[in-house]
Amino acid sequence: MPLLPYHGRALARAIVCVIGTSPLTVHATDGIDEPQRTTTLREVRVSAASHASTVDPDMPSAVETISAAQLDRLAIVNTEDALKYLPSFGIRKRFSGDENATFSVRGTSNQQSARGLVYLDGLLLSNLLGNNWANPPRWSMAFPENLARVEVIYGAYSALYPGNAIGATVLMTTRMPEKLEVSGQVQAFTQHVDTYGVDRDYGGSRQSATIGDRSGRFAFLLGVAHLQSNGQPLVYATQNRSALRGASNSVTGAIADTGANGLPREVLGINSEGQEATSQDEAHLRLSYDFTPEVTGAFTAGYWKQDLSHRTETFLRDGNGNPVWSGPVTIDGRQYTIPANFFAPSTRQSQNTLYGVSLGTHRKNGWNIETDASLFDMGRNRDRVASGVTYDGPGLLTAGDGSRWRTFDLRASHTPDSLSPNTHTVSFGYHFDGYRLDNASYTLAQWRTGGAGALTAANGGSTQTQAVYLQDAWQLDDRWRLTVGARYEQWRAFGGSRTTGAASTGYPARDESHTSPKASLAWNVADNVVMRLSGARAYRFPTVNELFQGSFNGISLINNDPDLKPENDLSRELSVEWYRENSLTRFTLYRSDTRDTLFSQTDTTVFPNVTSVQNVDLVRTRGAELSYDGRDVLWQGFDLTANAAYTQATTVRNTRNPGSEGKQFYRIPRWRANVIATWRATERFSLVLAGRYSGRQYNTLDHSDVNPDTFGGASDFLVFDAKLNWKMSPHVELGIGVDNLTDRRYYVYYPYPSRTWLMEATFRL
Repeated sequence: MPLLPYHGRALARAIVCVIGTSPLTVHATDGIDEPQRTTTLREVRVSAASHASTVDPDMPSAVETISAAQLDRLAIVNTEDALKYLPSFGIRKRFSGDENATFSVRGTSNQQSARGLVYLDGLLLSNLLGNNWANPPRWSMAFPENLARVEVIYGAYSALYPGNAIGATVLMTTRMPEKLEVSGQVQAFTQHVDTYGVDRDYGGSRQSATIGDRSGRFAFLLGVAHLQSNGQPLVYATQNRSALRGASNSVTGAIADTGANGLPREVLGINSEGQEATSQDEAHLRLSYDFTPEVTGAFTAGYWKQDLSHRTETFLRDGNGNPVWSGPVTIDGRQYTIPANFFAPSTRQSQNTLYGVSLGTHRKNGWNIETDASLFDMGRNRDRVASGVTYDGPGLLTAGDGSRWRTFDLRASHTPDSLSPNTHTVSFGYHFDGYRLDNASYTLAQWRTGGAGALTAANGGSTQTQAVYLQDAWQLDDRWRLTVGARYEQWRAFGGSRTTGAASTGYPARDESHTSPKASLAWNVADNVVMRLSGARAYRFPTVNELFQGSFNGISLINNDPDLKPENDLSRELSVEWYRENSLTRFTLYRSDTRDTLFSQTDTTVFPNVTSVQNVDLVRTRGAELSYDGRDVLWQGFDLTANAAYTQATTVRNTRNPGSEGKQFYRIPRWRANVIATWRATERFSLVLAGRYSGRQYNTLDHSDVNPDTFGGASDFLVFDAKLNWKMSPHVELGIGVDNLTDRRYYVYYPYPSRTWLMEATFRL
């Protein structure tokens, strides 16, 4: 299973993205059933109905590509599964259907979601309202079975993308049909959990159906899906071991344990996010129309609806065997007091819609103009939390209805007829985005079914960015190419406010402007060896959530800072790529110096300590990646992908938390590695074996979480995955897969999935 980049035309295009030199010819194939053919290393812009690469041909950074054929062979339930074997990548997916699947890459952790961009057909899926696990990309707007390819760009080295690309940019392209296509897929997955007193099975299923067709200039693709999932318990109720002795209300069932901080504790049950049971409905529609052979327009609509329950459970039993949920208790002679809301259940209802339109030309040479506009509306986003352990007693409603973002991009480019010496490929454009956050909390007389009562708190605000950019790829001679560019961004925050039932305050508007220069020099050392040196400045502006969401005591504002500085990143990258007819090897050295990193931390220099989003003075990242991707490596039909990455992300200076200085940054392991092997035994059978390794991580900036292999810790782990694919007929395909084959128990704060079996059947007409 050659999961990672550069097979077939993807290989050819990726090389062009790097070197942009005179046309060069290699042999390549896209899928396992296609004959070998010749491809010229020159990017071709074609109709939206086709499957051309969406990556700028002058991309001055490392690019990884995953094709539709590769996606078909992977064990994929959710779209983010496609990325889990990429170099330097880590996916925060806690179970199938996890709505909070962020990613980490190189020196960006999975708590820095605003330092990564995800696009579907040019439409932004990244939730840049905030910058943490609660603001993940909206992966569910893309159906993995309908993707033509996924392309990943490392770093903010291109002027075409904003500073949010400091981590990586993910470009997903929908596969539009050329004839009538009808398909359906059924998947079922299950895992057995045996830990912390839990001994049961958790799992779920996903069903999807798509229909598409092309009639002359018009094409459409419609997909619907339903997912039902019960994830494993995620959050356990714990109490540090008490020093108080007692004898009254003795209970049993608590589990003695050692916490991530190395202190003894008691595990009392499942609480907070608890065990998540989710039901999700998805729909995706894409229409395209070729007005002329060179002008295509498209319309996209996406819909996602979720009903989720956070289920809780107490392990404690009194002398009569009855469950104990709250109050004073004695465990092994020690006295504890369990708050009334310790095991409080909660629910979440969400409904999101995406609308997008695009229009553009796709000439091979000369001028091209493209435009995209999108609206993502979080029309319904409500959390209901009980005040105690009651079925429908009092509680609290938190509503984020109406939070949204809008984008608009206008791009123009000119490509010469040939990439001969002293020619220029020029790109320039305009970008606009606007984000609006609206959050409010209300009392509930009946937490499950009641209407909103009195307002308890509210916060909101807006940010807006306008940008213009220019990039020029100058072909110096047959082997040297210089790409330079700059992006000017004007950002402002306005309309910020915080309210309680008794008082409110507003924030003055503020604005900043910055210019981000970019440069890259590529040298075609030999016909099959490319070396590239790139450098870039990038600014990542604060999100609405970071600026305006905190707490308010009726007199003063705490836990937020409307004057946060933007992140200021300077990155460098040196890559060498060696490609052959059936493989590509890449070695990359990278370094980033990020000043004013935005991160939630505790200010230990004041008393009492304050935890809030703050600017960390300087974080420095140094690292190296080595990746190999080969087809028919040892024998015909055997593909091998392997990659390893070393990342040293160090908090160099942090005046508000000096104890973190010199330490590896939050949730960034030193080592990551993947090995993926695919045996295409026949046209009908393929077997995939894969391994994923991640080194030790930390859930604290000062490394006070000294015990990694427990709930709340962050383990190192080595897990193995496998999948067998069988094409029974031209219309029916079966697959059986397993993730975490050896049933490795590991944590990244939360316990991650145990051995998980996947069974799927796909039907195509």
